[in-house]
Parts: sequence; structure tokens; C-alpha cells
Amino acid sequence: MKAEDILPRSERRRIGLIAGSGPEAGVDLWQKVIEETKALLGERYTGDLDGPRVRIISSPVLGLSMELEANDLAVWPELERVFDDLAAQSDVIGIACNTLNYYERQIKATPRAAQLVSVGDVVEDYLKRRGLSSVALLGAAPVTKMDRWSAYHRLAEAFEVETPKDPGLLHQIIYDVKRLGGTDPTVVAQFQELIGTLESETVLLACTELPLIPCDGTGKDLVDVTRLLARGLVDRAVLVQN
Repeated sequence: MKAEDILPRSERRRIGLIAGSGPEAGVDLWQKVIEETKALLGERYTGDLDGPRVRIISSPVLGLSMELEANDLAVWPELERVFDDLAAQSDVIGIACNTLNYYERQIKATPRAAQLVSVGDVVEDYLKRRGLSSVALLGAAPVTKMDRWSAYHRLAEAFEVETPKDPGLLHQIIYDVKRLGGTDPTVVAQFQELIGTLESETVLLACTELPLIPCDGTGKDLVDVTRLLARGLVDRAVLVQN
């Protein structure tokens, strides 16, 4: 990367993060935004002054997204309110919840000062760069149904998408991570067993709770969508955009 590709500190864009589904997922995305900023800048990262400019709003109401179809009338007005609050203080915004990215179309339909960077955007870019034609998708029930309520609905138009044979079990594992934490032994064992049932070599961890579960030795290429989103936000905040 050339020096002229990096914006001066004073011109770097502000990053907004929407959290609450759940709050730990927001912390995880924030941490990865910091890590990806350091990775992108490399030796040019000299300390605090090169850190990302971040604003975050965490709304517990957004936790209703785990049952999105049933709670649409409560979730969308809250997400829109939070997005508009952040848009006044940010240039690029990411939502720390794969399920909530279902509302990408509604958000992008109304011109706003800030740009939404969606999980759909960064995942499709990643798969195309890797030259992949198929992938497994793990996430909450509204995501893995791959119907109109899924944030990844359009993914099936360009790629072969494998989903878990027991989506109810995965949905419960995600709830257990929220309640017990990702390192709970039962959670770890159940999730690793579920991964073992997948045929695809590449597996998208398309829920912000799933990367919190240790998954060494699965033999799969586990792709942390939260990290892809963090890098997408950092690229748009730090790099000169053509």
C-alpha cells in the first residue's frame, strides 16, 4: 500500500457502530475495528492519535431481532432512530448484528449523511476475491432460513449456500452464548459438533456471538463476518476512496 492511499489523520472518516443485539457483540466489533486499523496502517500506526474515531450506540430493544419476523414493528423503528442518531455524528456505520442487516434495503432507500456498510457487502466481496462458489452459512434462525427475512437472502443468487441441518440447535447455541458466554464447555462442544456436520470447507460465522466460541481443530475455514465488517469499515474510514 502506498502512502498516498492513506488519508491524513484529520481527514479520516468517523465510524459509527450500532450494538445491543447483543452488547458484547458491539464490544467485539469495536475491538476488531481497532485491530484492523492497526493492521491496515502497519508501521504508520504510531499510537493513540492513529486510533479510529468511533461512536457507538447500544440499544437493548434491538435484542428483539433474534425473533425478527415477530418483532419487526418494534425493531425497525428503534433501528432507524439509532441509525439516524449515529448518522449525524458518523461517516460510515456498521451494525453489530447480522440479523439486523436485513434492514439494509430500508436504510439505503433513504439518503443519509452516513453510509451503511452491510454484512452482505463485505461477505460478497470476500467470496468473490477468494473465487469461491459455495459456502456454509451459520447464524440465527432469521439468517439461516434464507427467506426474505434473511440479511443474506441475495447471497443465494450468486453462490451455493449450505445451511445447518438443525437450525433450531444453532439458534439455541446463540442464545446460550448470550447467557453463558462463548467459552462455556457445553456451548463449545455443541458448536464444534455442529460444524462437523457441514460439508462445505468454508464456513461463514454470520452471527456476532459465534466468533466468541473457541473453535480450534475443526478442519474448516471459519470466516468471522464481524472481522470482515470491521475491515470494511476501516477501509472506508482510512483509505482514499476512488
